[in-house]
Amino acid sequence: MTTKRLRVLVLTCATRPNALGPAVGRWLTDTLAPDTERLGVDLVPLAIGDLDLPFLDEEEHPSTGVHHHEHTRRWSRIVAEADGFVFVTPEYNYGMPATLKNALDYLNPEWAWKPVGFVSYGHTSAGTRAVQHAKQVVTTLRLVPLGATVALRIADALRDGRLEPEARHADAAQGLLAELVRAARALAPMREREHAASVEGPLPGSYARRLGPDDAAEVTVLQRCCWMEEALANDTLAIPALHESPADVRAWLADWDTTGLWRDGRLLGTVRTRRIATDLHVGRLAVAPDLRGLGVGRWLLSRAESAAEEGDRIVLSTGAASHRNIALYERQGYVVLPGTWEQGVVDLVKLVAA
Repeated sequence: MTTKRLRVLVLTCATRPNALGPAVGRWLTDTLAPDTERLGVDLVPLAIGDLDLPFLDEEEHPSTGVHHHEHTRRWSRIVAEADGFVFVTPEYNYGMPATLKNALDYLNPEWAWKPVGFVSYGHTSAGTRAVQHAKQVVTTLRLVPLGATVALRIADALRDGRLEPEARHADAAQGLLAELVRAARALAPMREREHAASVEGPLPGSYARRLGPDDAAEVTVLQRCCWMEEALANDTLAIPALHESPADVRAWLADWDTTGLWRDGRLLGTVRTRRIATDLHVGRLAVAPDLRGLGVGRWLLSRAESAAEEGDRIVLSTGAASHRNIALYERQGYVVLPGTWEQGVVDLVKLVAA
């Protein structure tokens, strides 16, 4: 359901002068260009030789994430930003190029839970032995190799010195990209849960992270589920959360500091905050209906309140007939502001002790 476009790094691994790899990489990206919009993916071509990576020269173990050299930090940023990879690799002496092994060895957590596909080329085996060699390494790094591959036998792919793969190779490339996109989306919860910015949630296997505009689709669905109950309790459909389009949600996600609680790719709850002077406004506290009573709402509210400073006033609102919500807030130390019942909405405040 996510609207986030995937970023797939197409890495050409050969560095030998006049190597066939750059031509194979160009053929691949050109062949797949018509499918990128339909699949919601951006292909980012990169040659391993442009990284200027010497043989591994970092003192710290890659698993620490501590990188002393700028070439390593740059490579780390590139890999961390990617959602998946396609390695365009030749076969050298029954194995992958040393340049690819070296690039893999530089990093560790940046690779985890991302799919990788292979486009190989060679003579007798069309590079497939290099792929088998590489798979032993990438699985150790928690990369997830695809079953779909593209294997080019050089003698069959060259016509008068020009690279002209057959139609079946283009079909295989399209199948590889489609499989990679499916795997990248399926693995997204694994990547997010282990991200440094994620926080362990209150339910087993859950995690929280800041939401952004790309999460608008999931937030829209959760709001419709949660605020329909509010509409019934308050006998009104005049509730903004019920009528906002994904574009509306995308707009306010860019302005509010919003936390989402996730598990296995499902958005379980949300809460948003925004500061106005010394008031911290809390809103859109939502918990999936089937998870109420498990402390999720209290946990999200506590996360929101952690943004308050000494002397602040925390302000939130709910429907005047939403007695369960009001009772929850009062148990957490909120008091109802006098004179706010008449409009069908109750404002509650909580002072943060100085």
